[in-house]
Amino acid sequence: MYVVKSPLSDADLKTVSEALQGALVDLVDLALVAKQIHWNVIGPRFRSVHLQLDEVVTTARTHSDTVAERASALGVPPDGRAATVASASGIETTPEGWVKDAEAVGTMVDALGAVITRMRERVGATGEADPVSQDMFITITAELEKHHWMFQAENG
Repeated sequence: MYVVKSPLSDADLKTVSEALQGALVDLVDLALVAKQIHWNVIGPRFRSVHLQLDEVVTTARTHSDTVAERASALGVPPDGRAATVASASGIETTPEGWVKDAEAVGTMVDALGAVITRMRERVGATGEADPVSQDMFITITAELEKHHWMFQAENG
């Protein structure tokens, strides 16, 4: 069987692969959470929150693919299976059923905050091990922080 070989040392690869896998899980779950709320949001700000949620979904899906492909490029098989995401995500459980717009915004502030905290940890962990992956985490974190700011302003 052909195996993709990493240019990183074994120790650096371990650090980076854990960061990439964690980021993949968080981004897949963030997309699912945002889409679940998108389908169930109600209230006077329905339209603006509904559209804003799709922007988060697009960001999370785009970056989850980038993260998974980076892992593959380094010889690490990414795992985005539902059971893996459910067991390893840092995002709290999403409300069930209809979600008032203010609660939807609060849920997204919390979810984004949790993912951003973990992304910033990955930025720190990968600096020496793999600046290429670190740069990717910095870019992702910046975009997530923009969404976080916008949702916080929504309930300001």
